[in-house]
Amino acid sequence: MSTYVHGYLSRENSRLHDQARTLAELLHTDTIYPAGATVLEAGCGVGAQTVTLARQSPDARFVSVDISAQSIDEARRKAEAAQLTNVQFHHADIFALPFEADSFDHVFVCFVLEHLRDPVKALKRLKHLLKPGGTITVMEGDHGSAFFHPDSADARAAIASQVALQQQAGGNALIGRQLYPLLAAAGFDDLRVSPRFVYVDASRPELADGFTRRTFTAMIEGVRAAALSAGLIEPEVFDRGIADLYRTTEDDGVFCYTFFKAIGVK
Repeated sequence: MSTYVHGYLSRENSRLHDQARTLAELLHTDTIYPAGATVLEAGCGVGAQTVTLARQSPDARFVSVDISAQSIDEARRKAEAAQLTNVQFHHADIFALPFEADSFDHVFVCFVLEHLRDPVKALKRLKHLLKPGGTITVMEGDHGSAFFHPDSADARAAIASQVALQQQAGGNALIGRQLYPLLAAAGFDDLRVSPRFVYVDASRPELADGFTRRTFTAMIEGVRAAALSAGLIEPEVFDRGIADLYRTTEDDGVFCYTFFKAIGVK
């Protein structure tokens, strides 16, 4: 596991939940599990995706795990507040999960591989826990897919500093484009990858606020201290870049980003 560059502060928890609410339809409309299925959510974090998953498949049983005990506590609170009864939470490392082989019908992984030093190893471990014929669903973003109007070299530099910081921590903020080869290398079959394109302009104020401001720009802004400390960018360049990203939410602005959703079979 690499260092989680976004941290575990309450601001990051809020950002993750904003992201989940804003992107629920885009990412999860076709994520539905049948009655009686057992689903492992590997790397549930603060439960931002868990609530949507469990609500959409109320007759499936979810086992959600995360390496952070603090995040598990928050996820459990969110599930209880949503009155969910089909989720169990466990504090565990994705590379040392306490389950037998062939334990689950399905595995779900969202925004986790980008933080791992060895994503193929993690996928192989998860494959071991799947029953034959079971599926894995993986979702990741790709910061290299961000483009916007008005264009800004400073904004691109701020994004690049986050990408570099995550790389230094052992992760990969450009991993979305690699899902097919990663799953293939882990031995999954019948692979299907679909891009999930987020397009934001003034006609979509809910996305301008929920995604451009509160999700993507807040994420980049959140690494300011770490990026400056690492000498990746000058403070004035970073600050101008953040201002320019917020600028894309104005009436003449446009912001675009691509997530990737992959499904494989054991």
